[in-house]
Amino acid sequence: MVLSRIWSAFIIVAILVASIKYLFFPAYGDIYNDMVVGKGGDTVQIAQQPLASMTPTVQEALKKTDLYEEQHISYKTDSLKQNVQVYRVQATDGVIGTSETAVKICIGLIGIMTLFMGFMSIAEKAGGINLLSRMIQPFFSRLFPEVPKNHPSFGHMMLNFSANLLGLDNAATPFGLKAMESLQTLNPSAERASNAQIMFLCLHASGLTLIPVSIIAIRASMNAQNPTDIFLPCLIATFAATMAAMIIVSVKQRINLFQPVILAYIGGISAVIAALVVFLLRLNQSELASFSKVLSNGIILLIFFAIVLGGIYKKINVFDAFIEGAKEGFWTCVKIIPYLVGMLIAISMLRTSGVFEGIIDGMKWLAAAAGTDTRFVDGLPTALIKPLSGSGARGMMVDTMATFGADSFPSRLAGILQGSSDTTFYVIAVYYGAVNIRNTRYTVGAMLLADLVGITTSVILAYMFFG
Repeated sequence: MVLSRIWSAFIIVAILVASIKYLFFPAYGDIYNDMVVGKGGDTVQIAQQPLASMTPTVQEALKKTDLYEEQHISYKTDSLKQNVQVYRVQATDGVIGTSETAVKICIGLIGIMTLFMGFMSIAEKAGGINLLSRMIQPFFSRLFPEVPKNHPSFGHMMLNFSANLLGLDNAATPFGLKAMESLQTLNPSAERASNAQIMFLCLHASGLTLIPVSIIAIRASMNAQNPTDIFLPCLIATFAATMAAMIIVSVKQRINLFQPVILAYIGGISAVIAALVVFLLRLNQSELASFSKVLSNGIILLIFFAIVLGGIYKKINVFDAFIEGAKEGFWTCVKIIPYLVGMLIAISMLRTSGVFEGIIDGMKWLAAAAGTDTRFVDGLPTALIKPLSGSGARGMMVDTMATFGADSFPSRLAGILQGSSDTTFYVIAVYYGAVNIRNTRYTVGAMLLADLVGITTSVILAYMFFG
């Protein structure tokens, strides 16, 4: 019900804001077209006027440069400084293009899903998942008290969290969906999220990642002096978000986190991460990139090797088991298409209507009015879009770097924010959609609170590390 209300609010607010712009702002006469069939990056022509007819502020700016932007409207003068082209650039695709994109995402996911779920089917038949379940059972049985001991879902969740930690997004999604399906077999209400599903999804969405490889690569491509300087703040911020998610859900479900086993496991995990951080901080950029590739890709191949070897040892038909799991992966991708389309079109309408722009402008005004340092506001668009769209947040991070420079404070903050959490609403749509959960209970609230902790921690760390 909560997700339904949020989804409805997104659409209603977006259309109302767009209508106000259409009625009262001449520059947005095509906004309805933008929201339905527009394409992200399109140049929407508004007018062509003499430079003398522009406001004094625009005239002064265009005398110094050929291009000037004010209130998200661009002004470009010709070489003779006589005429001005007035236009704006659309932020993202309209609902038609976004619907197509959602389907393409699912189609792109089919190959990955069939691959990993095929191997997972072999692992299940060979007993590998049960082995993982027994290994993690002392910790997970206390964090997920409603799940029976040695249940296969423990193994699936362990694989999902491990893949996330190593930045293996392609592997994390199939493992996570399999975990949700396993937990669904224990769910007494088919359409209502269970406590275990909420705990798992909130921990997954907190996005604990050891090495933010893609962010480092983008910073390097944008000519940052030290592309890896956001590594440690990213790790601390995402760890804080994960702990916040665990605490928030545990308080709601009345789980005692001060049990010796839980404290021992959390302490052990923290010690391992700390040791890896100490090791990784000694590596330069090329060494870190090389280590990351070997670690992540090597672990995937090691998993495949161990699964096939285990299947042969258990004398199962390895190929038939793979095909059986691969078929399941295919139908899982098909099943999540409606949920993903529904969520992405609502997000598209928010962005094309200018709601995000209004929120960001409002935050800048409040920060300036309060007399505080406003540099952090320029990095916040990444955080605001991240719960809704991973690619959108990545694009916003790149735009921040292009605007302010890769080594600027807002750009470094945007990088930390990009690595501090996952795409909350996308995760909810895909994971709950895969098991037909409609009543998400308090999942959205818990996830957004954890995101808020991650954002707050990221801002604090940015000031601590980069001043």
